[in-house]
Amino acid sequence: MNRRQFLQQTAASAVLGAAAPAARAKEWNHYGGDAGASRYSPCAQLTKGNVAQLKVAWTHKTGDASARPATVIECTPIVVDGVMYLTTARNKVQAVEAATGKLLWTFDPAEAGSGAPSRRAPGISRAVTYWEAGEDKRIFHAYRDQLWALEAKTGKPVTGFGKGGMIDLKESFDHDMAKLTFKHSSPVVVYKDVVITGGGGGEGPYPEAPGHIRGWDAKTGTRRWIFHTIPKPGEPGHETWSGESWKYTGGTNNWAGMSVDEKRGVVYAGIGSPSFDYWAGNRIGDNLYGNCVVALDALTGKKKWHYQIVHHDIWDYDMPAQPALITMKKDGKTMDAVVQPTKQAYLFFLDRDTGKPIYGVEERPIPASKMPGEVLSKTQPHPLKPPPVSRQGFKREWITDISPEAHAFVKAQVDKAEFGGLYHPAPMTGGIVHPGFRGGALWGGCCFDPKRNRVFVNSDETTNVIAFKNAEPGMNVEYALSKRVALQDQEGYPGIKPPWGYMTAIDANKGDFAWRVVNGEFPELKKRGVPKTGTPSNGGSICTAGGLVFMAGTFDRMMRAFDSDTGKVVWEYELPAGGFATPMTYEANGKQFVVIAAAGGKNGSKAHDEYIAFSL
Repeated sequence: MNRRQFLQQTAASAVLGAAAPAARAKEWNHYGGDAGASRYSPCAQLTKGNVAQLKVAWTHKTGDASARPATVIECTPIVVDGVMYLTTARNKVQAVEAATGKLLWTFDPAEAGSGAPSRRAPGISRAVTYWEAGEDKRIFHAYRDQLWALEAKTGKPVTGFGKGGMIDLKESFDHDMAKLTFKHSSPVVVYKDVVITGGGGGEGPYPEAPGHIRGWDAKTGTRRWIFHTIPKPGEPGHETWSGESWKYTGGTNNWAGMSVDEKRGVVYAGIGSPSFDYWAGNRIGDNLYGNCVVALDALTGKKKWHYQIVHHDIWDYDMPAQPALITMKKDGKTMDAVVQPTKQAYLFFLDRDTGKPIYGVEERPIPASKMPGEVLSKTQPHPLKPPPVSRQGFKREWITDISPEAHAFVKAQVDKAEFGGLYHPAPMTGGIVHPGFRGGALWGGCCFDPKRNRVFVNSDETTNVIAFKNAEPGMNVEYALSKRVALQDQEGYPGIKPPWGYMTAIDANKGDFAWRVVNGEFPELKKRGVPKTGTPSNGGSICTAGGLVFMAGTFDRMMRAFDSDTGKVVWEYELPAGGFATPMTYEANGKQFVVIAAAGGKNGSKAHDEYIAFSL
């Protein structure tokens, strides 16, 4: 760059590096609360002593729910300078007054891109991203395969960004994208004047796009750098892909979001499984950077370190959540750490500078595959602490016991399948995978209370059954799935003995559970006299300086507040529809609010489109 460009970039970086206004400290400026995704708020008006008095303060309906296909809202809104920015059931962006819920503006990317409303499924958007440089204030919105830059005040596209306010994420990709799809469901992140995108193709048996991570100029939309999540010849990690597999393998995407260490200038990404994610005989090797936590220089994209959590994945055990950046205390020392929740029910605590495990990891042998052509890694990493937050593997004695009929129904399915410990490979005729493809932990991730030195995480006990068949023409593999179903009883309840969902608090000093409680309940089972079962959950939790953990997401439509010290439920509210998102909290006009998207649309529930704000 020339001298003038250097001076301009230095000046912009100085503005962006300045501390945010003090008033924003008690807002929710990022998807994960802060840039490091700790999902912690210093707001303390709500306490275990008064939270039972929470009432609905305002509601906002986005007005665009649909039954077919059933829409969902997984969005966690952000609040900046008293304005809340959110996404709707059909992936529009709206701005509302944070204190009242009054609508300020709406932007529809489908209409803006084509001039007409889209008939395509809207996809998922879990949040938008705020960025400013002086008076230039923008909202970045990832919509399917597009990235839009909007004026924060008006919602109008920023004409100087990309083409009319949008860049096509299928372009500048270093890969032939002909006939390949791309999607970006979690929000982008920003460091100084670089917007960083993840996303990519799926993990299916058909040709898929890879999930390369890219940095873009926040002003213009010009690509600054790219990190290949499937290394090309000459790049470190390329040797972990057999033959020409690096050319035709996709996936390896960051679908669950990234986090940023603003002091270090490092972006942390959890990478998904390579495709195909159930049979991988055509990509023998450990397959870096699939199933890794990767630390990149946010300004250049240069890799600082990686840690692979699953070698050569065939269990769909992709990294399901933002890595959480926490400053924890252990043995009297303060440590900066990365916490990566996983579908297989582990939480990996890694040193933020080196990627080395904090509690230690043991590589344990796993069985060899029985599938033709498949060569698995001989071992898989198991953290020594904390303990897994869900059961791992499957045992016959775990078959559900909520009724004799349920037990017999599930037993008949189990008798036809093969099973074993964690990472037991399924044979052609069928195998059981537990935790299943929804975890363990999922995209809601975890939250961290620095005052208590505790990590909180919700987890599931869902189980899946898979079986294989010869692949069909046009597929990218030799074998595909003939079956991929949840192990359930005749009424659709999980096929494993309850509990089916937990909320767990982990003491970061010891790496042990501080408490663990069953999360959720099916009212109809309670009426039958079945002890509290817990339910699966969608979304995650947040924690506050007031000593509370807030969580929705369970299939009983309840929003709850837990005592951070004991796990006791100190408040709950039945939502009009499932709150399948992560809540957030902030202060506006001197009052603390807690907000959740109650939109249903999953597991056969009616689609809704309401944001609900609670306050005293």
